Amino acid sequence: MKGRILSAVSAVAAAFMIALAGPGTAGQVQAASYSSTIQACALTDRTNVGVVANVAAGTASDDGMLYLFEIPTYGTSLTGSPIASAQMNTTANFSFPVNYDKADSRLYSKFAVAAKSGGQFVQITEAKYISNPEALAEHTLQYPVQASKKGLQMSPNLIGSGQIEDLGVQQTTHQISINKLFGPTTNGAYPTINYTYNGKNYQINGAYISELDSIVKVYTAHGVVVTGLLLNELDPACMQTTHPLARTRTESPYYMMNAAEAAGVDYLSAAGTFLAKRYSDIGVGRIHNWVIGNEVNARSDWNYMQEVGVEGFTAEYAKVMRVFYTAIKSTNANARVYMSIDHTWDRNYNDGRGYDGKDMIDAMARNSATYGNFDWGVDFHPYPVALTEPRFWNYPEPYRSMRLTNGTENTPMVAPDNMYVLTDYMMKAQNLDRSGQVRSLIITEIGFGSSRGEEIQAAALAYAYYNAAYNQHIDAFIAVRDIDVAYEVAQGLPFGLKNPDGSPKAAYNVYKNVDQNPSAVAGYAATVGAGSWQQVIHAR
Repeated sequence: MKGRILSAVSAVAAAFMIALAGPGTAGQVQAASYSSTIQACALTDRTNVGVVANVAAGTASDDGMLYLFEIPTYGTSLTGSPIASAQMNTTANFSFPVNYDKADSRLYSKFAVAAKSGGQFVQITEAKYISNPEALAEHTLQYPVQASKKGLQMSPNLIGSGQIEDLGVQQTTHQISINKLFGPTTNGAYPTINYTYNGKNYQINGAYISELDSIVKVYTAHGVVVTGLLLNELDPACMQTTHPLARTRTESPYYMMNAAEAAGVDYLSAAGTFLAKRYSDIGVGRIHNWVIGNEVNARSDWNYMQEVGVEGFTAEYAKVMRVFYTAIKSTNANARVYMSIDHTWDRNYNDGRGYDGKDMIDAMARNSATYGNFDWGVDFHPYPVALTEPRFWNYPEPYRSMRLTNGTENTPMVAPDNMYVLTDYMMKAQNLDRSGQVRSLIITEIGFGSSRGEEIQAAALAYAYYNAAYNQHIDAFIAVRDIDVAYEVAQGLPFGLKNPDGSPKAAYNVYKNVDQNPSAVAGYAATVGAGSWQQVIHAR
């Protein structure tokens, strides 16, 4: 049985590699390059989509007509029949129904214009996605304005312990495994949730949702902005959520999600819509931010898929981002959706395990320009160059000689001392969002161990926080641990603000006062060799 399963998976992977190599014709002609462009592809109301195309003069046509084709998320070429037509003109307008939440929904499709030449349809524009799924959203509550960017990942058993109020935490994260959403509830105390989306029925695990409800509700009651971290495990009971090129390896914690197949798009869109709808309701709490995957540029370690190069890898991830973005924004108009990268920026370190964050952002920007810009944000994790070395203001050897952090956009790493490099880079014209603004940037992981001493940990946390707090482009700073956990301590990473017995470290009081009572933290500037924090903060 095992051999046959692996053979079947290998066959799927081989077929998908062929698809990545280039588009199939499916009996129709795919132009090598496109002479015309789609200027707009947007919902004109809750029912209809309008497409405006600029058509090159002299475009060949057998019949003086232009045709609009629907291409699925995972599609690469024209298939089926046109869904709309228009007279040949330099400006062509098309309109068609979106069929929201129906079996023939077009919400997740992209659209291209073709002309009939030589008896065949020839694609003359690049395909574009619908740019404004938020026009369908029932939930339009404004994104909350918080007094502080300060956040903390918290142990579930400590959520109601009073530390939220004591620390003044206003941001947090919670992990949600997409694969665990699906399937009947095995715990009889919680009924299976039957959910229908786009004409298909899904079983949602009621026990998993009940646990998530209880956590999100407490955070919401305390005024904390919750960021949901959407992850995907390789799950034999829910293989639909895993990319076909990620199913051949079993030792990774998380896997590339599947927007490469019809079933994958169905499951991801159902998951995104279900979660966004449920956590737009104040009755069960709210999740305002959604991060898709974890440190996805670390391909081998945290978002496994077979090696296909940074462009191919990013193209598959961008499809996943599009599906979740569309699902979430069509439900909650003001929710935010983020890609996730680690602190490897422009290292050009070709070990085969992953890609530079800068290269992935560049590829995402190109993908957005090609298929239609959308408002994806960036979640980045600017840990120190070495996770075990918190003294980022004066790295000891051998890290100092390696010179892995600097102030240029080509710095090998983005760390607490130069996180401004990423925010400066995102100000470039090619990286701006639909409205021409810098995309939302958040930090959902950053931490400093206390193995070099509690004073060093406390100073490092304060310094990094101030670098983020005084950077107008960073919207959240979420430290990784409220309390030490054994497996991290064993690796030399006691990141917690508290010791394993619950006693506070110096970092606990520093983090409490870093914005509430800065004078209580001022003395730690001396630990980093400064007379005041103002002398060393990289404000933006």
